[in-house]
Amino acid sequence: MDSIDVVVIGGGQSGLAAGYFLRRSGLSYVILDAEAAPGGAWQHAWESLHLFSPAGWSSIPGWPMPVSRAPYPAKTEVINYLARYEDKYALPVLRPVWVQRISRSGDQLLVEADDGRQWQARAVISATGTWRHPYRPAFDGLNTFAGMQLHSAYYRTPEPFAGLRVAIIGGGNSGAQILAEVSKVAQAIWITQQEPAFLGDDVDGRVLFERATEKWRAQQEGREPNLPQGGFGDIVMVPPVVDARQRGVLASIRPPARFTPTGMQRPDGSERPIDAVIWCTGFRPALSYLEGLGLVNAHGQINVDDSKVRSVAEPLVWLLGYGDWNGTASATLIGVTRYAREAVRQISDYLRSSASSTPGD
Repeated sequence: MDSIDVVVIGGGQSGLAAGYFLRRSGLSYVILDAEAAPGGAWQHAWESLHLFSPAGWSSIPGWPMPVSRAPYPAKTEVINYLARYEDKYALPVLRPVWVQRISRSGDQLLVEADDGRQWQARAVISATGTWRHPYRPAFDGLNTFAGMQLHSAYYRTPEPFAGLRVAIIGGGNSGAQILAEVSKVAQAIWITQQEPAFLGDDVDGRVLFERATEKWRAQQEGREPNLPQGGFGDIVMVPPVVDARQRGVLASIRPPARFTPTGMQRPDGSERPIDAVIWCTGFRPALSYLEGLGLVNAHGQINVDDSKVRSVAEPLVWLLGYGDWNGTASATLIGVTRYAREAVRQISDYLRSSASSTPGD
């Protein structure tokens, strides 16, 4: 069994950002990644995906993402950037390592992988993101629906849906962007819980990050943020979505009352036949390996302190990159930096104070 100061779980953007600050801390650490290759969840995104921020606004700490030939980097450019980032800073990433459980071991944590490997850690940073925990809402009759179903986590290209009647369910950016390309090859309808909120054509990730920063500063200063309407979660008008609007397909309807074997039943009792459903309904934090510590609440999240990065119930666990409950914009490339810096600062202070107070030192 290896004994180490800090174990980071997850080798995507959040885990690498933590690694950047840990390498300067003087603490021993390792990054355990379940993926077989660098790039985190980006390597599973659909093929046409582009960021909605320029490269300079899509970087993790230390080394800016190289400028893209297009206005916004493609997913392949993000994957390449993260792979080169690992090499540039010689980050100690072990993969593939699937962490099965974490448990208390005296005043430390025991990290266990499914292949039998173990690490004794003085602190753990959980940075596993959400991709491995896709969410699909419950609908009456869904178990009887005989058509194709696919979550956006596994969607790659529109070709398998060519010529079909496709319901795309979910009102976020993934729903809008997948609708934009599926509607070119299929009869697509867009189903959202409420009318989607669209940002202005001139708003991209740069503006959204500035708004997220103002929200973060307001939280630090105990005041209400001074923000215009719209923010993360609203739909960014990237070129494919603008094209969909021009083609007249960027309109949504409300959810069905229930599913039937051949389609969906509207609230008025009429039926709409469909052949396939693409679920763009988001994700939940991938935290199953922490359940043995009793940290995961009824919402599938972990209660954190005012810094947004440290567990309240288990002071040896820090969390990065799971969404607003874990820090405004923390699940974005540029947004995770401030939280990674703070987590490593806290860990360094905590471990050094713990060492200095150990009897006999």
